[in-house]
Amino acid sequence: MATGAALVLLILLITFMLQNTTKVEVHFLGLSGTIPLGMALLIAAVGGGVVVAIAGVARITQLRLSARRTSRARPS
Repeated sequence: MATGAALVLLILLITFMLQNTTKVEVHFLGLSGTIPLGMALLIAAVGGGVVVAIAGVARITQLRLSARRTSRARPS
């Protein structure tokens, strides 16, 4: 089931990128260049996902440390 959903998503992503081939100018941290619009949006989405994943891992780690401290402080 998950493999089928991933395959459909991949096909939709490829279709999106093939339909959005117009070159756009991108400026980021002093760098600039032109890339296809579909690629620029894909890079932005992946970058956003990475930022969210890092924040999620940091929060889970923080909660686990807090739970560990609480369980150690409480006598059994």
